[in-house]
Amino acid sequence: MKKIRDYNLVIVSQKGERWLSSGHPWVYSSDVVNVKNITGNETENGDIVDVVSQKGKYIGTGFYNKISKIAVRIISTNANDTFNSSFWRRRVNYAVEYRLSVMPHDNIDAFRVIFGESDGFPGLTVDLFHNILSVQSLSYGIEKNKDIIYPIIIETLEEKGFEISGLYERNDVAIRELEGLREYKGWYNFSNKRNQAEPKVEITENGIKYLVDIENGQKTGFFLDQKFNRLSVAKIAKGKKVLDCFTHTGSFALNAAFGGAEHVTAVDVSKSALDMAKHNAQLNGLSDKIEFIKADVFDFLPALIDKGGHPFDFIILDPPAFTKSRKTAFNAEKGYKEINYRAMKLLPLGGYLATASCSHFMPHARFEKMLISAASDAKVKLKQIEVKQQGTDHPVMWNVPETDYLKFYIFQIVDF
Repeated sequence: MKKIRDYNLVIVSQKGERWLSSGHPWVYSSDVVNVKNITGNETENGDIVDVVSQKGKYIGTGFYNKISKIAVRIISTNANDTFNSSFWRRRVNYAVEYRLSVMPHDNIDAFRVIFGESDGFPGLTVDLFHNILSVQSLSYGIEKNKDIIYPIIIETLEEKGFEISGLYERNDVAIRELEGLREYKGWYNFSNKRNQAEPKVEITENGIKYLVDIENGQKTGFFLDQKFNRLSVAKIAKGKKVLDCFTHTGSFALNAAFGGAEHVTAVDVSKSALDMAKHNAQLNGLSDKIEFIKADVFDFLPALIDKGGHPFDFIILDPPAFTKSRKTAFNAEKGYKEINYRAMKLLPLGGYLATASCSHFMPHARFEKMLISAASDAKVKLKQIEVKQQGTDHPVMWNVPETDYLKFYIFQIVDF
């Protein structure tokens, strides 16, 4: 290292050194050989530590956690970095400037401001919904430094012209327990911010209005990662009869209707999600173009096939993650194949299929192999129109495979 450091050391095995040399920012607990408290203080959860090889070579600096399987989350590989407010301000500014550069300026009423490891903030998700920030922290180090980081995020956004009325913490996820963190949700206190009684806000995306329930909605309140994929659906939907499966709060259905679909049928098993979807349809004056049905898609599609015919020209499949681990990937693949096979059987020749998976544990190659198998069983062929991923505000880091999770395909059904 280039200078004397004021951080304790985490020494990693040769295996861990090789892993980190690939650029991945996680040190697994199984690769920790020793922790040296050279500062004279015990290394606590959330502390900043230097990671070195067994020969003393500097590898990086990150947040330590002695109870997590991820023992260190690397935040820098520059031995000259000092982790003060100036460091975090540079990181935040870089993340915000990136979004303003790669996203259309007329479509930034809601976007992901911080996407964890992709922005150098391990375990941190920050979404902007009009004037409210919805934040989820899954890292002990971020939690320990949030009183520095959160105000900087707000200040940076306001300097760029955004008006921020408050920040709501959506830390009600079980995975926090693996980090030794408690679950909770609620407003984060800022002396100069007036929090709303209810964390609900109206946003506009692709010209469509949505009411976002930040407190009770999925994840941080609304799925922002499909923004541009929804636009692709809108472009194809004109004049078509559309079936939107797993509609949730109606985003794909609304984009299809907004794009000029003749009629849209939106299906979801959740009554509360459908209630929100209906509200969103009313907000946009599209209630007469969308029919909402409460049903399990795995039952709904076979029932349609039993009736015979091809009632839809365009079917959209955007299910929740069927797998959140490698152990359940096989059963998840069966689920994906079933709904895609059914949709292909329902569509007429010349019809259109949009299909997605939001699970990192269902990689592109495996998902595509499943689609080929489903098409073979359905005795159809797939003409590729578009292959997309998550939006540019959810950037994929090639050295961090976990950031590459969303797969989105649009096909036409053909037989030649």
